[in-house]
Amino acid sequence: MSGVVSARLPREMVKLIEEIAREEKIDKSTVVERALEHYMREWRLNKAVESYRDGLITLSRAAEIAGVSIWEMIDVLVQKKVTLQYSVEDLEEDLRALEQG
Repeated sequence: MSGVVSARLPREMVKLIEEIAREEKIDKSTVVERALEHYMREWRLNKAVESYRDGLITLSRAAEIAGVSIWEMIDVLVQKKVTLQYSVEDLEEDLRALEQG
């Protein structure tokens, strides 16, 4: 299912979208869609890191929010110098998540 979203963009941004579309041989809506996908992926990852850092969610929940594996989430947390908070309860939750799928 798709929808339509309209946005007013600065002229320079429109020119860059057009340039990318020409060079990549894709339409402008694909350029915008890919840019939004990238932004939303980064937003989810940052939201997961912040929530984990604040102790609001577990490691497995952070990975789920970010859309990455637990191992990838650990790598991201290490890169961002976030202290890992891993308890027995977290291990049990992660084991249950692995069993499910």
